[in-house]
Amino acid sequence: MNILLFALAILPIAAFIFLLFFRKTSLLKASLSALFITVLLTFLVWRVIPLVFFSSVAKGTFVALDIALIIIGAIFFLGVLKDMKTVEKVARYLKSFSKDYRIQAVMLAWFFGAFLEGTAGFGTATAIVAPLLIGIGISPLRAVIIALIGNSAPVVFGAVGAPIRVGFAGFDISSMPVMAATVNLVGVIVPAFIMWFAVSEEKDRLKAFKEALPFAFFSGITFCTFSLIASFIGVEFPSVIGSIAGMIASGVALKAGFFIPKKERIIEKKEIVSLPRVSFIKTFFPYIVLIFILVVGKILIGDISVLVPFGIDYRINLFNPGLVFLMTGTLIALFFHERKKVIFASLSNAIKRSIEPFIVIASISILVKVMTGSGMNGSGLPSFMELISKPFETALLPIIAPFVGAFGTFLTGSATVSNIMFGEFLYTASGVMGFDWLKILVLALVGAAAGNMIALVDILATETVIGLKHKERDVVLAVLVPCIAYVSLVAIIGLIISR
Repeated sequence: MNILLFALAILPIAAFIFLLFFRKTSLLKASLSALFITVLLTFLVWRVIPLVFFSSVAKGTFVALDIALIIIGAIFFLGVLKDMKTVEKVARYLKSFSKDYRIQAVMLAWFFGAFLEGTAGFGTATAIVAPLLIGIGISPLRAVIIALIGNSAPVVFGAVGAPIRVGFAGFDISSMPVMAATVNLVGVIVPAFIMWFAVSEEKDRLKAFKEALPFAFFSGITFCTFSLIASFIGVEFPSVIGSIAGMIASGVALKAGFFIPKKERIIEKKEIVSLPRVSFIKTFFPYIVLIFILVVGKILIGDISVLVPFGIDYRINLFNPGLVFLMTGTLIALFFHERKKVIFASLSNAIKRSIEPFIVIASISILVKVMTGSGMNGSGLPSFMELISKPFETALLPIIAPFVGAFGTFLTGSATVSNIMFGEFLYTASGVMGFDWLKILVLALVGAAAGNMIALVDILATETVIGLKHKERDVVLAVLVPCIAYVSLVAIIGLIISR
């Protein structure tokens, strides 16, 4: 392989990593810089055919628009629910299942966090869950750690399936949800890690951990099992349905006296929030409506797509969960709320907050699409993608793929962006090595979800929310072991299923 050509092909990605990690440049500036370098190389060195270049830009833009609509809808929906204090009410219900703070930590960080990840994604779960954990008496540093650990397995299907739906746009993902949920069964270990850090300030830490371990494993099994079942419906549902069904199953088990620690441990703290009692139906009604419309929409128009004209070769799926969020949020606001202006305020906030993520995702998506199509050029050079995939062309690819995914999320703070960035490289390498590309991408996807534990963007955002400063190193060191354990298990599975 020509070293100079490889160096030029990898330069945009190397610049992105250098700017983001070593120069502490924002994700927005790093992604735009990487795209700018790619465009220069595309015309000056590769001499890509202009029509091919503009087609690649259009494809990348459509991918970003798809996820932008999801982000806008999710933030809008969450804004309406926050204004109605629905999030706090749900947290109170979860807390009422047990006075034991270990149980509460799992219910909040695992089940409620999974639901937030499944519906909103993009750092929402940790930012909301960490303050709730502090509210039950857990210290701020531990709260950040626990929230990050919990926000891992659900990320595979986060933001109603965005890591798959958008992260692997252009691939045939029809059979990916079931395979991903199957591999992601390793996530049953996550509540045990949550429990371990929840009891870290106990004098008899090991005993406190063992007492509540049965509930932790039961929680892990219920979420992952129901997520697997829901994966047969579609990519949008596993984290949403898995969290709700797991929540209900765990609540029923606790009420029936199962998996309750022999010794109840309580941290004397004030309530999460002081709110008047409301009915169960009124509290959970917005989520029931959301799931109902999602399911109906998936059944009626889930497989209908429209081909973009002008030779762009991209299909727009008419079923976009973002529209469901917008519709549900509007209906709920009109039905329950006296102040209709919450609709406009939430929508305005959603659009403002989605601009930067859209530009980042568009930049990375366009970069990857341009690299993929760069083989059609006037220079006779192989495409960027062919050159960059060379280091991945190894028999160890099934082991490497999960770590590549985790590294991508660590850098970008998004499993979706990680999949967009590395999906094509891994796909090309798997083809050369004779591996099933679907299995390789699934391994990278689950690894990217595990890598969310150490996502720098999420760590900084969550610390900012709770007012914790300069603890990034402590947080990363704490969550590194659970993250490596998770990714290593995925790598072992990769070694087994790739034979």
